Amino acid sequence: MFAVIKTGGKQYRVAANDVITVATIEGEAGSAINFGEVLLFTDGDAIQVGAPLLEGVTVSGEIVDHGRAKKVIAFKKRRRQNSRRKRGHRQHFTTVRITEIGFGGKSTKAEPRKAKASSSEGDAPAVVSPASA
Repeated sequence: MFAVIKTGGKQYRVAANDVITVATIEGEAGSAINFGEVLLFTDGDAIQVGAPLLEGVTVSGEIVDHGRAKKVIAFKKRRRQNSRRKRGHRQHFTTVRITEIGFGGKSTKAEPRKAKASSSEGDAPAVVSPASA
């Protein structure tokens, strides 16, 4: 089951428990968010396509954190003129985890994240150095 949502002028294909990076959204880390602009929805059997949006489909998520992307350098130069301009820009973004996709009575909730099992000393693979080989 997945859906296509629109936020920040871009479209994203999302499923339950996906983590996506979108343009900045207001809200604190850990707060819930609902995406109202759903363009497409499928439950594996049937595909629902909006014209342009679907009614009755809800995509819910949780804000994980806010951040800034790597710096993009805008450099302009006019040859033989000793004229150049260099500017940098860092775009703000929000990371969102999709928690639920619902349509009518059906909904797909994200399963709770499993903690990784800690490995013991006996489970670690043997390390072979080039000198001993």
